[in-house]
Amino acid sequence: MASQIGAQLYTLREFTKTPVDIARTLERVRKMGYEAVQVSGFGPIDPVELAKLLKDNGLICAATHVPLPRLRDEADEVIEEHRLWGCKYTAVGGFFPKEAATKDWIDFAREYSAIANRLKAGGIAVGYHNHSHELARFDGRTGLDLLMENCSRDVWWEIDTYWIVHGGGDPAAWIRKVDGRIPCVHLKDMAITLKREQLMAEIGEGNLNWPLILQACRDAGVEWYLVEQDICQRDPFESLKISLENLREMGLQ
Repeated sequence: MASQIGAQLYTLREFTKTPVDIARTLERVRKMGYEAVQVSGFGPIDPVELAKLLKDNGLICAATHVPLPRLRDEADEVIEEHRLWGCKYTAVGGFFPKEAATKDWIDFAREYSAIANRLKAGGIAVGYHNHSHELARFDGRTGLDLLMENCSRDVWWEIDTYWIVHGGGDPAAWIRKVDGRIPCVHLKDMAITLKREQLMAEIGEGNLNWPLILQACRDAGVEWYLVEQDICQRDPFESLKISLENLREMGLQ
């Protein structure tokens, strides 16, 4: 496979609510030029049917997002599903404590490390996807620092470029911080309006420093560059296509 770029299908969650929707969406994503996807935000579908749809459309399942309760309580089923899809990477969408102290982040890191260790035995690598609240500080350390310092090496890090900037951080610096532990990265841009509103934007259509970010990704050993846009200002399929075209113009294949 030539391409390292994948579509994070959470972007198209309004178009993946039924098996028929999923089939149509996968076909459209492949036709626009993506060769890989991250499975996330789907409605109910039989894992065997999904495996067939991926194969029929010539799509690789680069990664998934799985809710924490499933990773914890249904590990064997998660492992079997990922084997069926030929996928070795999964992650949770974040840890969202209502009120957090340093101990909460450390306790979660230890619990999550045990989950990652169990799935590792089944051939599945478990990662953590950040938002911006992980950059809040607790006793002088950010939540993300605390997670990285207390999670085992079994946990990999799915840095999300937009959310790092949203939290006041530098995406390239955080990517370099997890050198060798970031097989998948989430790429999305940030734009600003005259009213000082921050908007999620297609890659290359906002203000993030993409040459710096992509070089950091290459240096850190990223395997999959996953395009995501939680909120689109235009048709989400068009947004994914614009991001793909812009990434290719930047030299990423």
